[in-house]
Amino acid sequence: MTTTYEVLALRYAMTDPKRSRRENFLPGMDLHDGPMPLDYYVWLIRNDARLIVVDTGFSREVAAERGRSLLHDPADLLRRIGVEPAAVTDVVLTHLHYDHAGGLGAFPSATFHLQDTEMAYATGRHMCHGCLNAPFDVRDVMAAVGLVYRGRMRFHDGESELCPGVTLHRVGGHSGGLQVVRVATERGPLVLGSDAFHFAENRERRAPFPILFNVGEMLEGFLVCERLAEGRADLLIPGHDPMVRQSWPPFHPDLPDIVRLDLPPLA
Repeated sequence: MTTTYEVLALRYAMTDPKRSRRENFLPGMDLHDGPMPLDYYVWLIRNDARLIVVDTGFSREVAAERGRSLLHDPADLLRRIGVEPAAVTDVVLTHLHYDHAGGLGAFPSATFHLQDTEMAYATGRHMCHGCLNAPFDVRDVMAAVGLVYRGRMRFHDGESELCPGVTLHRVGGHSGGLQVVRVATERGPLVLGSDAFHFAENRERRAPFPILFNVGEMLEGFLVCERLAEGRADLLIPGHDPMVRQSWPPFHPDLPDIVRLDLPPLA
């Protein structure tokens, strides 16, 4: 019998609604203008045996420092759907950028999962360059290192199985060791792309988001994600696209910032 999961996207923050389209593509790859804001998500993967959180968001303090609008504390958002952070068994960190790896202390019982190459990148020579270290918060990186010394970090090298029905796949590109998550659901193999493609349009047009480490890896990462989703666009979930909330059914009518990705998209 195949193990399947419920998968939720939880929006916890957003950018200025007036953010320009041109900020979301490499220079020269989009000559249009107009608003194209980002949403910020964490994700929950669960069944009767597992509670897995993918990425952990950022704090109100960091939101103020970075000029972002924090809508919910990610841990509180989980509690609103009946998930106590202390009960979470595993936390996948797709990468260590500030908007994906803050608040690690909210999950005191979890084992954390990270690619070898991401830890090496976030603590190595490339962080001597301001344009590469800008998306990181050194406090988050230090917290991740602390988890290593407390025996709570599990490292992965490339492709591996976290548990039946959940696999991790390094794609790099946006960050040195970015990983995506493939989840078995009732409707097929869902791919949480995180920042492999911020918007569906980045992937569809082969037009990378401009914050990145390796352009070639990002472009190849689009292909990897498409292969993992068996070529189905409805199973490819971008990391920051507001269309996610508009395209999938809400978890509950009173919680519009939480949607069910394991269900078919809205017609």
